Amino acid sequence: MLLRLICLNCERLQENVQKLTEENSKLKEENAELKRRLALYENPNTPPSLSRYPRRSRKQKDGKRFPGRPKGHPGSTRPKPKPDVVKAPERKERCERCGTPLGEPSYVNHRIVEEISNPQPRQVIDFLEFEWKCKACKAYTVSRHPDCPPDGWFGKNVLAQTTLMKFEERLPLQKVAEVLERQYELAMTPATVLDITRRVSNWLRPEYEAVKERIRNSEVVYADETGEKVDGGNHWLWCFTTDTETLYVIRKSRGKKVLEETLGKDFEGFLVCDGWKSYPSFTRKIQRDWAHMLREAKCLAQDVKEAEPLNLALHKLFEDINVSLMDKPPPKERRRLKRKAKRRLRYWLNKQYKSPETKRFIQKVRNGFEYWFTFITIPGVEPTNNRAERALKEPVVQRKIIGTFRNRKGTRIYETLMTLMTTWKQRGLNPSTALADALTATWAKS
Repeated sequence: MLLRLICLNCERLQENVQKLTEENSKLKEENAELKRRLALYENPNTPPSLSRYPRRSRKQKDGKRFPGRPKGHPGSTRPKPKPDVVKAPERKERCERCGTPLGEPSYVNHRIVEEISNPQPRQVIDFLEFEWKCKACKAYTVSRHPDCPPDGWFGKNVLAQTTLMKFEERLPLQKVAEVLERQYELAMTPATVLDITRRVSNWLRPEYEAVKERIRNSEVVYADETGEKVDGGNHWLWCFTTDTETLYVIRKSRGKKVLEETLGKDFEGFLVCDGWKSYPSFTRKIQRDWAHMLREAKCLAQDVKEAEPLNLALHKLFEDINVSLMDKPPPKERRRLKRKAKRRLRYWLNKQYKSPETKRFIQKVRNGFEYWFTFITIPGVEPTNNRAERALKEPVVQRKIIGTFRNRKGTRIYETLMTLMTTWKQRGLNPSTALADALTATWAKS
């Protein structure tokens, strides 16, 4: 009897163990899937600007609450403007309480208020075009006003504001049409808005090609790429930027041929980029992005204790190099600093590590060993690719709004207008004024 009870208990235990084993297996699968999804948003390649609301202590070490800006931060009070118009209220003749005559005001208070004009209706202009036929050679000579577009019946300001609403204010086509009708009593369909951006991009395409040519001739170019959808398929938005120009290119490929097409096969400048394999296959004059490496090292150290000393060493190496370069040393000293930095990095790469994660990271750093220290000996080359990452922030936001481009026509419009507006802002120009001036200059050549 006792043996039978023992056997029954054993069977129950075995059944419980089997159930727990199956449940544990399912939980492991769910945990792996959740980690995979989380990795899309939190990974070593995610820049700090995309961090999701990091927690901050509400109290300082002394116990006091820390509200707003840090102490000593410069103020940003808006300066009071000078008035363009003075408006006075009606004068009161008698006291509202007792009826006594008031005379001149005893005090005048000035309330400075900024105002905008009421929505203005559209203006219809009849542009005259003069045409002459030469009596001698029979050739035609045409004279057209510089503000008259060679195609369509929308004026320069309509074209400029419509384009800015779409690509600067990020409004959908339907919303652009609604704003134009509400503000200016100018009715148009979303299809017309799209056609306006197409015409503007076609007129300004030569300026886009000029930006590309200047990028090709630059001594240092910062490059990066991000995913993009075209008709639901995977494409890539490439970004090439310098101090004064930014070029966007949308292509289906993420390979070397895009670099050859954009920068030219005879590109002689230095390329600051991440570790994507297309870059070293295109040129040997590369500076790898230290920000990527340091972020990945920090993330690795949080998960693997073995990597903590490595993470600290890499951050210290980067800090020491930047401190040494602050005094702008001569070329001979720069070469010595580069040799010393290589020895320090090689020491940490040659150490014996046990965890597979650390070994993979070490191999990635070792693969780009020759490209980590270009900025030491080449003045003007930055050690990080933050310029290109910042230039991609606006397209990433617009990608969330647009979702997908329908065809190559849409990508051509986008890359042309985004290139020019970003470039104008880099140069400190007003995009609205620069766009209108560019249209006038283009029409004068037609």
